[in-house]
Amino acid sequence: MELGRLEYLQALVTEFQVTDSAEAKEQVLANLANFAYDPRNYEYLRQLQVLDLFLDMLTEDNETLVEFAIGGLCNLCLDKTNKDYILEANGVEPVINCLSSSNEETVMSAVTTLMYLTTPQSRQQTTALPVVECMLRFSLSASRRLSNLATVFLEDYCTPLQVEEARNLSKHTAVGIPLPKD
Repeated sequence: MELGRLEYLQALVTEFQVTDSAEAKEQVLANLANFAYDPRNYEYLRQLQVLDLFLDMLTEDNETLVEFAIGGLCNLCLDKTNKDYILEANGVEPVINCLSSSNEETVMSAVTTLMYLTTPQSRQQTTALPVVECMLRFSLSASRRLSNLATVFLEDYCTPLQVEEARNLSKHTAVGIPLPKD
């Protein structure tokens, strides 16, 4: 008998919670992130508290878990209910912290997630000065994908004044966040 969608997702969440294997956790989180692509799964993923699971994984030491968690959040925050949930759960800060990852996929997902999470109410946080400074650095990255995405962020989500202020500030400070490795 074929498991229903909710039951299957519940089995994945349970497997994630009970397994001690790092590899199994990575595999399950990758699967959950993939299911987050499909709007038909949004309600089930909310019901199973997968948004909280993804948010919790953003602070893990395991870079692969962080990559899949931010990828899952990136997929989920296209939905207004999910976006509001992430914003209310103080999810912007852990997403911003992913910008300092050495994993380019994690950084790409974090930048994209910040774009999706930007609302008139959250803009002050998603385009805070350290974020804009970081995007300026990313816009100079050798990675075409990252430099293009950062440029879109700067042009579409930041005011010219914010960009100018970040430019002036970064002239006077040591740059702390390294560019991700390819």
